[in-house]
Amino acid sequence: MKIGSKIKELRKRRGITQEQLANSIGISFQAVSKWENNITLPDITIAPALASYFGVTMDELFDFSLTKIELAVREIADEAYKYRDSDPEESRRILEEGLINYPDNEILLNNLLYVLDYDSEADEVINIASSLIEKTTDGEILYDALRLLVHAYRAKGDFESVQAVLDEIPELYFTKLTESAYLLEGEKKIEAASKQKWISFRNLLDMMTEIALYYEKEGEFDRAVSEIDKAEKLISVLSPEDYNEYSEYFETIKNRINKT
Repeated sequence: MKIGSKIKELRKRRGITQEQLANSIGISFQAVSKWENNITLPDITIAPALASYFGVTMDELFDFSLTKIELAVREIADEAYKYRDSDPEESRRILEEGLINYPDNEILLNNLLYVLDYDSEADEVINIASSLIEKTTDGEILYDALRLLVHAYRAKGDFESVQAVLDEIPELYFTKLTESAYLLEGEKKIEAASKQKWISFRNLLDMMTEIALYYEKEGEFDRAVSEIDKAEKLISVLSPEDYNEYSEYFETIKNRINKT
């Protein structure tokens, strides 16, 4: 039995209308209609509310289809990820097509945030991120949405909202990778430590760039150039194979500072 047909059977057995069901679980009656006509599928996050409302188990409600939904969503997200950097429009197309079949799916919406343009589509980013923050129970999605929401508010020049959202993000001094590097042994230890090393290195370079840009803004040009020079030296030691790529980037910044 298809999921929509199962919902329709349970609804009629209870003797309620589509609108009554929709009001009870906080969605539109149009959404219920689409489910029952097998046009779209319920979002995974709504499943517990549906099961609880009808007094059935998740397996009874979805007839073991929940796992299939999760796998299908993950496949869509993985396919979209392939094009995230090389062809954001294609990645967006894949995700939006997926959202037709799995409306309001948190994983797909979270991935969609990464291919939207903060400057030209700030309002859409804010709407999606705010919706995820309000309803998700997944910590990774929550903090991802908070981080991306900050960038959208900054693009709009709304620094009061930027600060308000930043206040919702906890200051963490450890990560899963750092703890894995400390606590695990063998291949898992070196894998975690290596990943965290490069994440920390990239963050360090980014922060040194921000410091240089701050000094530039304050008119302390010698200190700005000095910070960039230090970053270049770090690259030559830790990542010599990427030196040319980074060096060109930093040279652009130094030229900007010198022109200022």
